[in-house]
Amino acid sequence: MTTNTTTTPPATALIPMPAPAARIATTAGAAITLAGTFLAWTWTDQFPGDLTVTGYPGGLQVLTLIGAALTLLLTLSGYGIRGLGWLTPGGTNSPVRLLALGTFGTTGYTIGAITYDLGGVVNLEPGAWVSGIGSLIAVIAAHGLPADQPLPDTGTPDSGWQRFRNGLAAPSARRATPLPAWAEILIIAITFGIGLYVFAYGVDTDYTELFIGFLITAAFAFTALNRAGLISRITALTSKHRNITLTAALVAAVCFPFTQQKEEYALIGANILIFATVALGLNVVVGLAGLLDLGYVAFLGVGAYAAALVSGSTMSAIGVEFPFWAAVLTGAGASLIFGVLIGAPTLRLRGDYLAIVTLGFGEIFRLTVNNLNGNSGPDLTNGSQGIPSIPDLNLFGIDFGLKHDIGGFTLGRSANYYLLMLVFTAVVVLVFRRSGESRIGRAWVAIREDETAATAMGINAFRLKLLAFALGATLAGLAGTVQSHVNYTVTPEQYQFAGSVPPNSAFLLAAVILGGMGTLSGPLVGAALLYLIPAKLQFMQDYQLFLFGIALILLMRLRPEGLVADRRKQLEFHETDQLDVPEPRKSDDVDAGIAKAGA
Repeated sequence: MTTNTTTTPPATALIPMPAPAARIATTAGAAITLAGTFLAWTWTDQFPGDLTVTGYPGGLQVLTLIGAALTLLLTLSGYGIRGLGWLTPGGTNSPVRLLALGTFGTTGYTIGAITYDLGGVVNLEPGAWVSGIGSLIAVIAAHGLPADQPLPDTGTPDSGWQRFRNGLAAPSARRATPLPAWAEILIIAITFGIGLYVFAYGVDTDYTELFIGFLITAAFAFTALNRAGLISRITALTSKHRNITLTAALVAAVCFPFTQQKEEYALIGANILIFATVALGLNVVVGLAGLLDLGYVAFLGVGAYAAALVSGSTMSAIGVEFPFWAAVLTGAGASLIFGVLIGAPTLRLRGDYLAIVTLGFGEIFRLTVNNLNGNSGPDLTNGSQGIPSIPDLNLFGIDFGLKHDIGGFTLGRSANYYLLMLVFTAVVVLVFRRSGESRIGRAWVAIREDETAATAMGINAFRLKLLAFALGATLAGLAGTVQSHVNYTVTPEQYQFAGSVPPNSAFLLAAVILGGMGTLSGPLVGAALLYLIPAKLQFMQDYQLFLFGIALILLMRLRPEGLVADRRKQLEFHETDQLDVPEPRKSDDVDAGIAKAGA
């Protein structure tokens, strides 16, 4: 009798060295890096952040300190130290490698920025050299740790690049030990508190060098925690306690304006909410129903122009002033009507043909409002000048243009509109969640996956697609009513297909794809990233679309399902990750019985 056995190849490291020595060197490198942050990195305060103080890290030193501390913690977790095992329920060594790379990247970027800004390496103090050498030691030693899973057998000799990529991969997290409900809720609350702090820190960065360092540290740290299995553990808890999760997210969002001292940063938060709300509306059309709409920003413009016309602006051709609730209904109703009028004759098209028609609608809207200036057409929108001087809102005796003191905190104009927009965002989230989980939402998903099969099963595809189109247009119109007041003015140039300033149709579609189509939190994350990064990196404006295209290419190559993907998309794009189940082998007696039955 012959027994076939499969031998799993050992997990090899990129750099051949004993695992205990690699772990000791990684620990030492991280500790040296951490210690170097308490020393001066340069002799002059001309470099932003004042890195001249000994004993008190500041600016980019803090980011290096955080990266080194996390690297040290996860490295010590690999020793099996009691109380640290919960840090690595998934991968053990791959998170250490990622954190070491991130720390080295932040430290190296800081040293390079000091050298470039101040004119040479002579401006570096010992602290920079200590942290730089320590982070280099940690990176080299971390790649001497064994991989968390064996290298796949491809039938070809293993290359260094293959071993490097395999060293960054990690197995799925182990099943978590059940916790009391109060402990799980506490973990969710702490997670959102940390998320609020990280986001507020990123928005509150005062200079470009610090924000770039923040991006490097945050990207590598998040990926490392994902490889360690902590993100999947937290995702499981949030899926189990959905209502608690939404409540915690709402509370964290309400607290955001209280963390900002500058008006311009609160304005970034308000614009992110507008962008995210419109992206969530587009997610109904693209993510759930599968309708490629390239002119969606026009519905935002319809709502904004409708609200501006009835806002009481001195430049409004109508010359009336509605209460805000009536202006909201006007903007949402106008967008709804346009959505039905555009969708009814065009939604019988599919795929690329529908995309071309919606792209044409977006451009027609922009050209139309640009020509309604009294010369090329009726005097309704004031042409390219738009409708300026839109007054601030006054709701329940609260003037949104004035500062207000709440609990010792002063909220300015931008913070007021942020909180108002947060109410609209919460309504849109509720609508999206309810519609996505309803029978109509399941029918949309069926149409998205295979419209012909859905129609054959009795689903009225045209009516449901029109409903999705109209609902998405209405949600965009709601956001447009607030946008017109936040920006004081509406102009045709704000509603293009592609441009350097979001929101526009290309960036909205990218936010949905980047975040994860069909998910609730995906478009919110995608919109926040796509608005925050250009807003903080103003020097990249001329290269924004170029870098935007590169980011999409990398995303489609590395994570096509988006940053926040549902289970369906993960299975669709990563079929090879599933275990192959062999067909059950029939015995010879069964085969003989089948042959006799056939005879």
